Amino acid sequence: MTQLESAREGRITGEMKSVAKAENVPAESIRRLVAEGRAVIPANARRNVKLPCGIGRGLRTKINANIGTSRDSSSVAAEMKKMRAAIELGADAIMDLSTGRRVGQTRRSILARSSVPVGTVPIYEIVINGLARHGSIKDITVDEMFAVLEAQAAEGVDFFTIHAGVVRKAVEILAERPRVLDIVSRGGAFLADWMIENGEENPFYEYFDRVLDIARRYDVTMSLGDGMRPGAIADASDAAQIQELVVLGELQKRSFKKGVQVMIEGPGHMPLDQIEANVVMQKRLCHDAPFYVLGPLVTDIAPGYDHITSAIGGAIAASKGADFLCYVTPAEHLRLPTVDDVREGVIAAKIAAHAADIAKGVAGSAKRDLEMSVARRKRDWKKQFSIAIDKAKPMRYRKGSRPGAQDVCTMCGEYCSIKLSEKCFRRRV
Repeated sequence: MTQLESAREGRITGEMKSVAKAENVPAESIRRLVAEGRAVIPANARRNVKLPCGIGRGLRTKINANIGTSRDSSSVAAEMKKMRAAIELGADAIMDLSTGRRVGQTRRSILARSSVPVGTVPIYEIVINGLARHGSIKDITVDEMFAVLEAQAAEGVDFFTIHAGVVRKAVEILAERPRVLDIVSRGGAFLADWMIENGEENPFYEYFDRVLDIARRYDVTMSLGDGMRPGAIADASDAAQIQELVVLGELQKRSFKKGVQVMIEGPGHMPLDQIEANVVMQKRLCHDAPFYVLGPLVTDIAPGYDHITSAIGGAIAASKGADFLCYVTPAEHLRLPTVDDVREGVIAAKIAAHAADIAKGVAGSAKRDLEMSVARRKRDWKKQFSIAIDKAKPMRYRKGSRPGAQDVCTMCGEYCSIKLSEKCFRRRV
């Protein structure tokens, strides 16, 4: 029985209790959100997730950290370091996007060691296996595709990104109305290639009930992928993107009806002024299902700083109702991220998520901010470091600055406004 089916029957699962405790809300509230399809708890029935998380309306905005090998770089050991760093800094979920030589080994290592939910994009392994077996994407069979889904689900993957919305109609729209960057989703590009070469419909769409059968059997949460997401702000909110979203809304209804938890993935590169409208549109077309966004990245001209462009867009999206932010690292568009890149990406996403939670009025979200302000008033440096999202960097800055007095910093020194204010208002009293 899936989390959704349990919730519908009025049963509060152990995962719902854990999420309720973490969110500081009644377990019945979590059960109701899951039963309504407004929240999901990615937790494969085959795997014991130590730190399950709830993603959805009214809950803290969660963040995901992507890791994984490529054919040109990294190793399983390196990805384990990235995973540990991401979780230590507060990532709520990990996605394995490996395309390197040891895809299965990497995934199994992550599943065995991750305390948080783990997601994958099965089409990656499907294509890697298919190219090794056939030498071309065209010759990959539908049964081979579903064999990979079944195997990954049986291993314990908690959520799948499935690009079932990349249908022939969307591909045709893109052919008629070319973009600056046509398809930037790797999974979407793989499927478009297979569809064009074979003259057939997307198998994940055509045989979506078969996808759902696997997902329901293992309680794998469906993350319906945005294969037509814009990869340039000039392409944002175009016909191909909207066409895919309409399809995803239909597939969300089918998933929900079958008892499978489902969330929807979204853009992508997008100007600031379009973000709110896109969130509202997704929520309406997809029946208030949890919204999982990559960024959005609000400008295209900041390579090396795309963790910042992503955090800006992510804060806006989440403040308007997005529920799950996929981090972006400074290495985006440039290279496979290092451990330091992962750290910066997680921190930027955590800042965005927290800022959005304050704006949304999520219960208790501003508590730490008040504690930090009080600690600053007292010049309690130890307390400030303990509250900070990243504890190491402020400690390093403080230690290296060597202020003249212990209760001030080298920015203001003896002219510290807080100290001066204390003297001023003591006189008034």
